[in-house]
Amino acid sequence: MGLIVLATDVMIEKDFLKVFNEVPADIFVNRITNYNPVTADNLKKMTENITSVTENILPGEEVDCVVYGCTSGTIVSGYDNIKKKINLAKPNTLVTTPSTAALNALKKKNIKKISIVTPYIKSVNDDVVIFFKDNNFEITSNTYFDIESDIDIGRVDQDKLFEILSKIDHKDAEALFVSCTSLPVLNIIEKLEKKLGITVLSSNQALIWETLEYININNSIKGYGSLFS
Repeated sequence: MGLIVLATDVMIEKDFLKVFNEVPADIFVNRITNYNPVTADNLKKMTENITSVTENILPGEEVDCVVYGCTSGTIVSGYDNIKKKINLAKPNTLVTTPSTAALNALKKKNIKKISIVTPYIKSVNDDVVIFFKDNNFEITSNTYFDIESDIDIGRVDQDKLFEILSKIDHKDAEALFVSCTSLPVLNIIEKLEKKLGITVLSSNQALIWETLEYININNSIKGYGSLFS
């Protein structure tokens, strides 16, 4: 599989490698230039480089799946647009993104009511909320951290994040979705599920799950939440 990572993302590569060390599949990574602050315009600007970045993942060779590692970027630019740009370089590959993987994960779990937490500024956070509403999910609560820089998102402390997520009133939610591939969520998902009593999904977890589904290695992962059960 090919993994397209934001140039300033410190988390997604580590999360993927941690899980993929346990399965018979290889990851080939390339990084894409991104722009701070994290705004809709800068997220759209990033897509100009998708095809060339994809081309430089094993040039001339086929891969089974390409992952575009940006949740908000997929939402503001559109999955079809991103898939088209990737397939210009790798015509036969499957394409997954955090937002669409999260949709499919929620559908798999038959979940309709979700609490959403994002690290973004309000305008980008609102784009995420609207995306899920437009896909027929009820948003029971929404919290955002108002962080402008992807680098600063990556500096959020994992233990502090667990504490914050545990104290939020998720109301009648059937699941919590924590957006952004830069946040250190994967390793605290099982602990959060036990604490909150609901399904917990993150951008990286959903991406990893869907990638494994695409390459038919989907029954061998434990320790990263009920999505894999």
